[in-house]
Amino acid sequence: MPFVNPSESRLREPFPGFKVHFVHSDKMTFAHWTIEAGAVLPEHSHPHEQVANVLDGIFELTVDGETKQLGPGSVGIIPSNAVHSGRAITNCRIIDAFYPIREDYR
Repeated sequence: MPFVNPSESRLREPFPGFKVHFVHSDKMTFAHWTIEAGAVLPEHSHPHEQVANVLDGIFELTVDGETKQLGPGSVGIIPSNAVHSGRAITNCRIIDAFYPIREDYR
């Protein structure tokens, strides 16, 4: 299936204020997030590499103790097993890419 419309997949809310549609390729997972202002992503880590692409809004991301506010066009790179957390300063739209595929998000 070479073409996918994320909005046709099931909408999930894994954390309060974080709504997402997942898209899976053979080796990667893409998360299309809509995040409410003030929503908090709890500190966690996972074995997957993650690249966060901010489309709209301001998102404060902390990776291994370093914090930065990311705006439209900004990218945050989260290495495998890095402890990270975040907070939506405003309403946000973010696309995350994970490698390898997130089986827990299927």
